[in-house]
Amino acid sequence: MKKKLSIIGLLFILVFSMAACNSKSSSGDSKKGNEKTKLDIFSWWTGAGEEDGLKALIALFQEKYPDIPIENAAVAGGAGTNAKAVLASRMQGNDPPATFQVHGGAELNDGWVAAGKMEPLNDLYDEQGWNDKFPKELIDMVSKDGKIYSVPVDIHRGNVLWYNKKVFTDNGVEPPATFDEFFKVADQLKSKGVTPLALGDKEPWTATMLFEDILLGVLGPDDYGKLWTGELAFDDAKVKESAEIFKKMLGYINEDHSSRNWQDASQLVSNGEAAMNVMGDWAKGYFVNDLKLKVNEDFGYITTPGTDGYFMIITDTFGLPKGVKNPDDVKKFLGLLGSVEGQDVFNPLKGSIPARVDADPSIYDQYGKDTIEDFKTAKLAPSLAHGSAAPEGFVTKVNQAINIFVTQKDVDQFIGSLKQASAELK
Repeated sequence: MKKKLSIIGLLFILVFSMAACNSKSSSGDSKKGNEKTKLDIFSWWTGAGEEDGLKALIALFQEKYPDIPIENAAVAGGAGTNAKAVLASRMQGNDPPATFQVHGGAELNDGWVAAGKMEPLNDLYDEQGWNDKFPKELIDMVSKDGKIYSVPVDIHRGNVLWYNKKVFTDNGVEPPATFDEFFKVADQLKSKGVTPLALGDKEPWTATMLFEDILLGVLGPDDYGKLWTGELAFDDAKVKESAEIFKKMLGYINEDHSSRNWQDASQLVSNGEAAMNVMGDWAKGYFVNDLKLKVNEDFGYITTPGTDGYFMIITDTFGLPKGVKNPDDVKKFLGLLGSVEGQDVFNPLKGSIPARVDADPSIYDQYGKDTIEDFKTAKLAPSLAHGSAAPEGFVTKVNQAINIFVTQKDVDQFIGSLKQASAELK
């Protein structure tokens, strides 16, 4: 009898132990199942002030939501050259990042929205009270068929000519407001042994930016906009005039332009080897944050020739991809991006201005203050180089045509290439 009870006791202990193990295992599985999906923030912000701005945003998010894991998933490459290829692979493989950087306009609407890859955010805009906090024209840039698909975190200006103050003072020249003034100044500088215009077109989008600013200066924002709707042909006399000006400008650039990127070109201006550079105002973030230069002391700025009162707009935005596992957490991040606090921690470092109309201008430097004021009244023009004006297929062909033109300088061939590429706009 004693032996029988002993066996029963052993069996009871064994069963209890197994139950305990199963319970522990079940608890572990449950814990694993409850682990938060990481928020991977996909962008191409890896250099200059842009990286500083992104890190500040992520730090602010971690402070507000310490229980949500977040990851900086940036891919290096100017204007997103490499990142966009990685993003396309992920999206096509049904492995979208939690959210990703995308330019407002055609890049967003004719790309990811048209492909059915984005969720609308009208409810988030209503919840956050954003519909009157962003300019209507800006909301239109991130909308399609009445639905809003992303949140603008910044506004960049593309038509800025940066110049070295000391070089200009030492050579007795003034910042050029017109094309005639530009060439007069360029000739004076060249005769003194100074490279008039820095270009770094190792990635061709930088030269495309120079050309789009020339187009805006010659055509004005209305006719510039008609290029993307087909109302103005690419063999129009004013487009040809723009190409001729572009060709003439290329006679004043640094010889090693094709081996330099935009930062390298900016550095030529900062150290006085070149006098001027046409670049978006992320260059200001680079000058101030990386090169430790002072606004209006070491470098100055003016709108590119012929574009006073115009604003070549580039806006970085983030949306909610379809199929993400943590949409509520993504919306919390988007909520931060669109907040006054989020925009004001990011943009002073990035070199951009806030997308919101009620951000605090007092925390921005003089360039930021000037640009915030200009944006209120300027006529907006969407950037071609950064995917806002036209679909990606067209932008790619224009970049290729410009890459050839910078080398061969054949205006007729260039215009023919642009006209042929315009089939992508139909």
